[in-house]
Amino acid sequence: MHGDLPDGSTAAGGLLADTLVELADTLGDEGEPDAPLRRLAGRTVRLTGVAAAGLLLAEEGGDIRVVGASCEPARLLSAVGPGPDCFRSGTDVAVADLGRDRGPLPRDFVRRARASGYAAVFAVPVRHREEVLGALVLYRAAPGPLPERSAAVARSLADAAAIGVLQRRTRRRHQLLAAQLQTALDSRIAVEQVKGVLAERWHVSLDDAFALLRAHARHHQIRIADLATSILSGSTTLPPPP
Repeated sequence: MHGDLPDGSTAAGGLLADTLVELADTLGDEGEPDAPLRRLAGRTVRLTGVAAAGLLLAEEGGDIRVVGASCEPARLLSAVGPGPDCFRSGTDVAVADLGRDRGPLPRDFVRRARASGYAAVFAVPVRHREEVLGALVLYRAAPGPLPERSAAVARSLADAAAIGVLQRRTRRRHQLLAAQLQTALDSRIAVEQVKGVLAERWHVSLDDAFALLRAHARHHQIRIADLATSILSGSTTLPPPP
């Protein structure tokens, strides 16, 4: 087995704990938020004893991409076959002997996998409750089922990855919403300031000043907030009312 760690070893337990923390820690690697996900495939190989691994994630738009892989063959193979099937179905995919039964896998995938030295392939959904975000694909060099301990570790890693991805996406949405609210507030403040300036300059009421501001914006097909900002900066001067 490639990079295998002994069952129950202190090193394996420490590596697993560190990996789970990294995946769930959405505040780490702010400059490179996908770094823990890219490391996940290599960590999976070390923690489960498989020959190779690949991680697929669905973008928020729905497209699936390979985020990380332990080697180039795994990267190429993970884009097709059991990974996308696992993501779409939300259930495990297991083919324990590619030489005897390819199961639901495409013939071309099986041929390429065996040519790369893999005799068995497994995929675990990256999911949180009912939301499936991707798949963790594992390749074995020898035929046979995935050992129970390896399967449990793979599932833990996939679950932790799902939580980290969801938390990061939620935080990104909150940041976008906060920026939108701040922009709306700034626009509102600019409009209120201009209303006061125009009301004082033209000796009209605030409502009349706003009506004149809105009429000018509509006539020139620009946003009231943009017009107000332009007036405050001095780049635009409204003609006085008749």
